[in-house]
Amino acid sequence: MSPEVPPPSRRALLRAGACGLLGAAVGGCGFMPADKPAADRLAPPEPRVDGDLVYFNWADFVDPAVFKGFEKEYGVKVIQSNFDSMEGMVAKLNAGNRYDIIFPTAKWAQRLARGGRLRRIDHARLSNADAVFGTYTYFTDPWYDPGSAHTVPFTAYKTGIGWRRDKIGDLTDSWRDLWNDRARGKVFLLDDRDEVLGMAALTLGLDVSTGDPGNLDRITDLLGDLRPRLRGFSSDSYNNLLNGNAYIQQAWSGDMAAMLNQAEDPSVFGFQAPKEGTPINSDCYAIPWNAPHPGTAMLFIDYMLRPENVKKNIEYIGYPMPVAGSEKVYADLVEPFPECLVTQEDLKADAFFRNGDRAAEEARDTAWTHVKAG
Repeated sequence: MSPEVPPPSRRALLRAGACGLLGAAVGGCGFMPADKPAADRLAPPEPRVDGDLVYFNWADFVDPAVFKGFEKEYGVKVIQSNFDSMEGMVAKLNAGNRYDIIFPTAKWAQRLARGGRLRRIDHARLSNADAVFGTYTYFTDPWYDPGSAHTVPFTAYKTGIGWRRDKIGDLTDSWRDLWNDRARGKVFLLDDRDEVLGMAALTLGLDVSTGDPGNLDRITDLLGDLRPRLRGFSSDSYNNLLNGNAYIQQAWSGDMAAMLNQAEDPSVFGFQAPKEGTPINSDCYAIPWNAPHPGTAMLFIDYMLRPENVKKNIEYIGYPMPVAGSEKVYADLVEPFPECLVTQEDLKADAFFRNGDRAAEEARDTAWTHVKAG
């Protein structure tokens, strides 16, 4: 009898990258409405039931039990849709699809806010907001959304290296471990432009989001040296490691934490955040400018910030949520992989992927095309 195949990792379908697909512009990539929304369409909504919740997120990123509790308490339905990339999310918004709550990553939250695509959020109207902003002070004024005027942080995570100790032993805490001779032909990189270019940039001591052509030439040369050692590009980190297709894999911390639920013997595996630096990212709660039920969206954000719901969701998705009192829940979950933890110091390390101008984004697109083509 064959073993049960674990489900895909929650970001396994992610295909990050080409801002050029949507028309890059430093002031709001991909958001070029003919008319700016009226001011009242961007005003902060009151938390109140004004209809069912139309929800748009990565697949399987909220515990179904939490959804059921929200539905029961407020007498509404959660109508779910999922995206498999930030570009896919934006394409749906630009096509006129209407959602009450969306979950952009930090750089995409910046694009949406600059493009006039997000409602403002009054933290004073969220009874549980202090559990975030009173403790995780980084998010009181993040670079991507000054004053968190349009967003509330949902998750935080880092990118590192997952590997099989039983196949290649210990590593050296460096991105150079991806070149490990014992793993040759069993190495996967994430299928993600920013993550792959960012990894190489950090290895070379460069800015994680560099769009400088000279720097990108160095990055593509470095990745060209790694390319023959790869088995491929895949964002299904934990399945690749569990089934032995990968001995070493560039991986998101949250997916490695989720893998612990599937591993018969966690000691077989390891996760490291390399010493050259690790990319840090955050998903955000955000309410689109054209949300049909923004009041219900506010109730949902507040509901998700309740301690009991934070605990359930952390244990379900494997990603930490920056809410006071949840730290031990996540620390216990990732005890075998302590480097999955995301601290305030990690957040301040300026290793987030940033938006570049059109020329920088196009240069990064070109570099990624060369890397993928080999």
